Amino acid sequence: MASTALQSTFSPDYFLTNHARSRMFSRAISADEIDLVISFGRVIHTRGAAIYVVGHKEVSRYQKHGVNLFRCEGVHVVCSPDGAILTVYRNNDLSALRDKARRSWH
Repeated sequence: MASTALQSTFSPDYFLTNHARSRMFSRAISADEIDLVISFGRVIHTRGAAIYVVGHKEVSRYQKHGVNLFRCEGVHVVCSPDGAILTVYRNNDLSALRDKARRSWH
């Protein structure tokens, strides 16, 4: 029954995998936080996945509009092309998300 309650908080385009559900609980990331990250976070397409992330810029930008994303700062939501939420984690270093092919080693 708990999975049904979790499922209802997300857009119908997304669903949690068992792995993501496990990581969500072990990392104390709520379904509401995941929903906020998907709704307001930036999307980075890399390594065959869409990674939604809320960084400091998003927290500042949406705070001006009355949306509090402070608890979501650093939360990453990794989604497959079919809408499966594969995993969730916290990491404030967004530089690791850049596509390795685009990095310049001059």
